[in-house]
Amino acid sequence: MAACVEVSVASGSGALTVLRVVEAFECGAIINPDNVRAQVEGAVIQGLGGALFESVRFVNGRILNPDFAGYRVPRFADLPRIETVLLDRKDIPSVGAGETPIIAIAPAIANAIFQATGQRLRALPLAPEGRVQPLQK
Repeated sequence: MAACVEVSVASGSGALTVLRVVEAFECGAIINPDNVRAQVEGAVIQGLGGALFESVRFVNGRILNPDFAGYRVPRFADLPRIETVLLDRKDIPSVGAGETPIIAIAPAIANAIFQATGQRLRALPLAPEGRVQPLQK
């Protein structure tokens, strides 16, 4: 599995936009490529939420966002162009395409932000308010 992400970070505001995701995935012999592609794209979308803004917020042991109205998940407007590259290995058995595609998206976004800003973000979510915070001096 491999992922590459293209982002845009607005100078001044730090507004972050994920423009494009290319994810390559190998899970052995592919029986139904449409289903595998859908699984990979769904994992990318779910991974975007965790990488960028999903979080349970607490104060004094109480959850501040206990329902979906207060818990931010990816929306259609958040979705970048997603390109999926499937490596069909007919020489080895299928091993499934479950959750594996999700693991590369957060590090790829963090690396793209680093390339765009010089900031190495190491805690998720990377942009909880939709912005990359400016470097502290």
